[in-house]
Amino acid sequence: WYDESIRIKRSNVTIKQESVFIKLAESQTLHLRRISKTDAKGPAVFFMHGAVENGKIFYTHSNKGLAPFLAEHGYVCYVADLRGRGESKPAISKHAKYGQTEAILEDIPAFLDKIKQLEGEPARYWVAHSWGGVLMNSVFARFPELINDVKACGYFGSKRSLYNHHPSKYIQGNLIWYGLAPLVARKHGFVPAKKLKWGSDDETRKSHYQSMQWAKRKPWVDTDDGFDYAKALADKALPPIMHVAGIKDKALCQPIDIAKFMEESGTGKQTMTIYGRKFGHKVDYDHINMLTHPQARFDQFVDLLNWFEAHS
Repeated sequence: WYDESIRIKRSNVTIKQESVFIKLAESQTLHLRRISKTDAKGPAVFFMHGAVENGKIFYTHSNKGLAPFLAEHGYVCYVADLRGRGESKPAISKHAKYGQTEAILEDIPAFLDKIKQLEGEPARYWVAHSWGGVLMNSVFARFPELINDVKACGYFGSKRSLYNHHPSKYIQGNLIWYGLAPLVARKHGFVPAKKLKWGSDDETRKSHYQSMQWAKRKPWVDTDDGFDYAKALADKALPPIMHVAGIKDKALCQPIDIAKFMEESGTGKQTMTIYGRKFGHKVDYDHINMLTHPQARFDQFVDLLNWFEAHS
């Protein structure tokens, strides 16, 4: 069902936003933001945010961001908030016992089922930021039947393990994510990342623990049931994936980190482009403004649009 809708004209195109809510077990409600032109009949795009984050990385209510950009070009965009994040309810607290296994096995399949129900066909394109790309490829590993539904993907700053040795990686990764965050999670029962200004949303203790293990270069194996994601993908050709790297993304996702993720993500077509002034782009992009900078629509956004159209 839907709540309020927002209609804003941009470039003589009317973009409409609506919220779709999905009831889950355990009194959980998931949120999807549907963003499209009022008469759009184009293919659906599914968006997945990363850790300590929510779907607002892809849009604003005033129709800025990647999802409204793609909507201007006829795509029907569905931006997800994982359980407890964004407008999904209830918000994360010490009582939240779920983690990334539930995101892979329950949340994302529920989002995809709802999109198919509303649009009459699956989401043909997938877009992720940061850890969202790991979750998406994990879904492909668990549900390989979905691979043929998807024509192409775009991953912005997505890596599984951190291989770079930049000093800021040791601060944000080793000191904060591996060192302080477990202590904070033990004290509060979850990671209050928004209050601590570590991110735009909070993280459950389980989700933090599970993502930390994979980021430390430990095997791509589920801590709940031992499912081996890397083994499952080794001989699979995933949909074509366009990887976006930011030249100023020093701590969280350098090209070496993306390259290692590409190596363990099957046999399909993958590309990586680094976005920065030295490569002819308008901005030296970092981990966040690769999706939020006003100039991004003239660089990586238009490249993603062309990528989708090339795989239509």
